[in-house]
Amino acid sequence: MSPTLRELGSVRSAAVVNAEIRALWAKSGSRLSEADEARYQHLLVEWAAAVDAERSEDAAVDEEADAPGTAPPAPRTGVPLRLIRAA
Repeated sequence: MSPTLRELGSVRSAAVVNAEIRALWAKSGSRLSEADEARYQHLLVEWAAAVDAERSEDAAVDEEADAPGTAPPAPRTGVPLRLIRAA
C-alpha cells in the first residue's frame, strides 16, 4: 500500500488544525483581518486534507480489521468543526 499523507509528514491532524482555526477566530473577536482571512482559508484547505487523510486511514484500518484474528479498532473521538461567519 502507498504511504498516506500523514506518513509522509505533510498533513497535521484535523484536531490540531481545528484548534488553530478556533484560536484564530477567538483572537480576532469574530472579525478577520485580510491577513487572518488568508490564513483562515489556508487552514480550511489543510483541515479538509487532514479529514480526508484520516478517513482514508480509517478505511484502511477497517479493511485490516476485517482480516481474521484481528481486534476491532478503538472508537475515534473528537468534535466536529462548526464554523459560523460574522456578517
